[in-house]
Parts: sequence; C-alpha cells; structure tokens
Amino acid sequence: MKKRFVCCLALALLFALATPAFAANLDVNAKAVVLMEKTTGEVLYEENAHEQLEPASVTKVMTMLLIMEALDSGVITKDTMIPVSATAAGMGGSQVYLKEGEEFPVNDMLKAIAVASGNDASVAMAEYLAGSESSFVEKMNAKAAELGMEDTVFQNCTGLPAEGHHTSAYDIARMSRELILHHPDIRTYTTIWMDTIRDGAFQLANTNKLIRYYTGATGLKTGSTDSALYCLSATAEKEGMEMIAVVLGSPTSSDRFEAAKTLLNYGFSAYTLVTAAPSEPLVPVAVELGRQGSVQPVLSEEVRLLLAKEDAGKLATTVDLLESVQAPVEQGQELGQLTILVDGEERASVKLIAQEAVGKLSLLEVYRGLLSLLFCP
Repeated sequence: MKKRFVCCLALALLFALATPAFAANLDVNAKAVVLMEKTTGEVLYEENAHEQLEPASVTKVMTMLLIMEALDSGVITKDTMIPVSATAAGMGGSQVYLKEGEEFPVNDMLKAIAVASGNDASVAMAEYLAGSESSFVEKMNAKAAELGMEDTVFQNCTGLPAEGHHTSAYDIARMSRELILHHPDIRTYTTIWMDTIRDGAFQLANTNKLIRYYTGATGLKTGSTDSALYCLSATAEKEGMEMIAVVLGSPTSSDRFEAAKTLLNYGFSAYTLVTAAPSEPLVPVAVELGRQGSVQPVLSEEVRLLLAKEDAGKLATTVDLLESVQAPVEQGQELGQLTILVDGEERASVKLIAQEAVGKLSLLEVYRGLLSLLFCP
C-alpha cells in the first residue's frame, strides 16, 4: 500500500515582491544571441542560436576548458613551467609578447589567455598539452562532439580567422556552461580586471569590460576580428543563479556589451532558481522483520527548477511513499517518488530512497522477540 501527501511549498510570500517576467522581445544588436542558465542548462532567450558564425577569440573558451581539465585532473599544476616556441612567439593578433625560449607558469599563461586574450599564450599551452597546436585542435573538436556542439568546427585554438572555423551562439553557451559548471576555479582568472606577468613588468587589462561595470560579472571571454565583428560570452551571478549571455556579430564593441547586459538583466529579472522539496519532513517507512522498525526516506538528488518569477508561488509537490518494506533494506533502495508540479502541471520527479541499510532479523532474533512479547509484563 502507498500513502499520499500533497505538500504546497511556502514560496508565494518569498517571491511576492518579485519583478514580473519581461516579455521575451529584446533589443539586441547582433547576428545571434543566446541566454542560458548555468545549473539547468535551459535556454531563456535566443535569436539565430544555431547559425554558424565565426567566434573570434571566444574560441578560447574551449582552450581554457581543456587547460582546466588538465589542471583539475593533475596533468599539470599552476606552477608547471610552459616553454614558448618560435611558433607561439610569432602569433599575430592579441598577444602578450612572449619570446621564444621563455618559460612561464600555467598560472601566468591562464591570466594571459583569460584577461588579455593572448594568442601566443594559447598556442604555447596547446603545444605543451598536445605536442602541437593541430593535435590540440583535434582535442578541441573531440570535446565539442562530446558536448553535442553540432554547429562547431575548430581550426585553431586562438580564434584567428581560418577557413571552416565556425560555431554558433548555442554551442558557445554549451561550452561556457561546461567550463563554469565543472571548473569554477576559472573565475580566479576571468574576474581579474587588471594584473601583471613577468613579475609586474607587463600589465594585463581585461578585454571584458563587464567585469568592472556589471554587478555580479564572473567572465568569460571576448573576441573580435574584421570578419567575425564583435563577440562575447558573458557570465554573471546574482542570488545564487548564474547566467550565460552569448553575443555574436555585433557591429561595435559597445553593442556587444549592451546586448549582453540586456540579456543578463532579462534573465535575472524574469527568472528564479528554486530548490524543490516537501515543506514537511518525510514520514519514515515501516520495515517488516528489520533490525530497526523503520527507515527514513530521502531525496535521491537535489532538484533545482528554473521558474519564471511569476510562477514561483505556484510550486507544489506530491509524495508517493511505500507504507512498509520487507527487510533487508539496502541503502539507496527506492521507497517512493516526489513529483514537482508548477501550476498543477508536472515539471520534474525524483526518487525517494532509503537513507541507510536495515538488516533482516535472523530466526533466532525473531524467536527471542516473540518470547519477550509473551513473557514480559
């Protein structure tokens, strides 16, 4: 048998003063834009999201992603010294003027890439991690395929113009999300406004002006060429929710930053991230012939929903829970289900599982228990 509870979450008061969601008709001057929420990966706004376009130095989001994977897996450390080849030193475009034969720690290379968009630093890191830039680009394309970036082909690790080098606003949002979701330490670099390398002798200034002028900005990467125009993957966090705003093909640098701010402002004003759970503790489930009489059900995972703020007070849950279960009970054994509804419609569900294992009574233990019941006053 099952017992059923309906629990309304007390969220209406919390969001009673929330700003109403804007109509999704935004004034952005760009060829393509996407607004994505980090935790859920939901796209909140898009224009020409899958149009294949040049990303310029926003390409370096993938370069940084592979560097951070190498860092977090222990392949390199922030103190690993990276040599500069003639090829790396000879890169054009944005650079930090590395010289052939110099060596810099990964920490400085990441600053040069994230803050100053250094093409020379990007190629030096690519050569160190994969042996050559072309081998590193193979890894970039393999990672893109793994992330489902179907609009993307990389030809280099810098974003310099190259035939066949293209991606989309949606794909950039996906790789940006992968970077900030799984490698949050990248913020150490992408939030730098000004810094130095070469022991203070060379000044770095962030090309992403939102870092200084937009509250909550966390990154991520700018880019511009004559053919790509002005591009940006901008990330920002407010009230525990992080947004990713991708802008491709803006006619001016100012236009790209204004477009990103418009997207971010829309996301933070119109949406909220809610953790869904019953408003009352879950009732323990009886265990038959168990070494303890009951087991506590818990959520198998945290459920976070992205909701329009106007819908936040319409959240409710239903709990379907077993009335009893036979011993032995394994830790993590399914005991029921929590269903999350918004305005009466199902939005998500999550298993309810046993918090701990419960062993089964042996025959001798059952016998002793019966005796105690018979002879104890």
